[in-house]
Amino acid sequence: MNSDSSPYPDCGPQSLPPSRMAPLGMLLLMASCFTFCLSRENPKEFALTKPKKSSTKETERKETKAEEELDTGVLEVFHPTHEWQALRPGQAVPAGSHVRLNLQTGAREAKLQYKDKFQNNLKGLKKGKRLDINTNTYTSQDLKSALAKLKEGAEMESSKEDKARQAEVKRLFRPIEELKKDFDELNVVIETDMQIMVRLITKFNSSSSSLEEKIAALFDLEYYVHQMDNAQDLLSFGGLQVVINGLNSTEPLVKEYAAFVLGAAFSSNPKVQVEAIEGGALQKLLVILATEQPLTVKKKVLFALCSLLRHFPYAQQQFLKLGGLQVLRTLVQEKDTEVLAVRVVTLLYDLVTEKMFAEEEAELTQDTSPEKLQQYRQVHLLPGLREQGWCEITTHLLALPEHDAREKVLQTLGALLATCRDQYRQDPELSRMLAGLQAEYQALATLELQDGEHEGYFQELLGSITRLLKELR
Repeated sequence: MNSDSSPYPDCGPQSLPPSRMAPLGMLLLMASCFTFCLSRENPKEFALTKPKKSSTKETERKETKAEEELDTGVLEVFHPTHEWQALRPGQAVPAGSHVRLNLQTGAREAKLQYKDKFQNNLKGLKKGKRLDINTNTYTSQDLKSALAKLKEGAEMESSKEDKARQAEVKRLFRPIEELKKDFDELNVVIETDMQIMVRLITKFNSSSSSLEEKIAALFDLEYYVHQMDNAQDLLSFGGLQVVINGLNSTEPLVKEYAAFVLGAAFSSNPKVQVEAIEGGALQKLLVILATEQPLTVKKKVLFALCSLLRHFPYAQQQFLKLGGLQVLRTLVQEKDTEVLAVRVVTLLYDLVTEKMFAEEEAELTQDTSPEKLQQYRQVHLLPGLREQGWCEITTHLLALPEHDAREKVLQTLGALLATCRDQYRQDPELSRMLAGLQAEYQALATLELQDGEHEGYFQELLGSITRLLKELR
C-alpha cells in the first residue's frame, strides 16, 4: 500500500485536514484577545479572589471616625420658642426644651417645655460659674459641660440654702434641754398654762397678798381663760369657785376684775357655764347689779351676766326665776346709765332672737325633741318682758342721741313687735319719734346716695324705721 491511499500511513505526528484547521485557529485567536483585555482592566473590579475580612473592620472604623468628627464639630444652636419648630440635622437643642417626633411629617420638632422652668434654669446658670463659650454656637462638649456645671451649681446653691435654713432654725429654736439649763442658771422655771393659773389663783386667794397683787393676778388670769381649754382647766383645781367668791369682796376693784375673769371664762364655754350656775355665780352677779356700785363695776358684771346667759337656756330660766328682768329694768332707769341701757337692750334682743332661731331650726329639720329646744320652750321671756313694762322702756330709749344706740333699740322694737304691738299703737309718743327719725335718716340716706353708697348705714336705719311705721298703721 502506498502513502496516498491510507490517511494514517505511520504512527508519527498527524496533520489535520484543511477543513478542520480553520475553526481551531479562530478559537485560539479569540482566547488570546480575551486574555489580553483582562490584563488591561482594573484588577479590583474583575478580581475573582475572595474578599478579605479586614474590610468590615475598616468600614466600622471609618464610620466611628465620622461620628467623632461630627461630635467634635461646631453645631448650630436651635433657639426654641413656645411654638413647635422643626429641627434641622445637626442642630444642638438647649436644656429645658421639649423635643418630639412628628408622626405625620417624620421630622423632629422642639419648643420650650415650661416658661418658668426654662427661665429658672437660665437664672440658675447665671448664678453659677461663668462659661467661656460662644453665645452663638456651641459644641456638644460645651453643652455637656454647661449642664454639668449647672447641676453642680444648683446642688451647691441648694446645699447653701439648707445650711442657712438649719442655722436660722437653730438660732430661733433651741433644744428644750438647753433652755432648761439656761433657765436653771438664771433661776427661772418654765411653767405651763396650768401651772401659771394655779400660781395666780393662789396669789389671789392668799390673805397675805396686797390689793395690788390680787388685782394683778386677776388681770393676768383673764388673759389665760380666754382659751377654752384653760377655762375648763380652771375647774379642775377649784379656781373658778375662788373667782366667783371674789364677787363677795368689799373692794370694788376685786369685784370688777373678778367679773372680768368670769366673763372671759363663760364666753361660749358650756362646761364652765354649768359649773358657774351650780357655784352661785348668777345670784352674785344680780346682787351686784341691784345694789349701789361704781359704774365700772356694773359694766364688768353686766358683761359677765351676758356671757353666762347667751346660748344657755337653763341659765335664762334661772335668770327669770330670780327676778333678773326687774333688776335690769331698775338698772336702765337709773340716772347716767345710758351706756348700760344700750347693753341691756342688746342682751334682750339677743335672747329673743336666739330662742326664735332655735324654734325655726326645729321646724325646718322637723325635730321637736332635742333637749336644748325643750329648754328654750321653758324660757318665757316675751311674756315676762311685757309684764315688766319693757315695751314702754324700749320706746323711751329711742331718744338716745347716738346712731348705734338707736340701731340697737330699733332692732329690739322689731323683735318685740309681735308681743308689744298693741302698746306701740297706743303710744302717740312712739309714732312722733319714729316720724322724726324717718325725716332725719331720709336726709342722711340721700347724702349717702349722692356719695355713691347704695347700701349705706343710714339707709339701713331708714329701712328699719319705715318697716316699723308700716307695721303700726
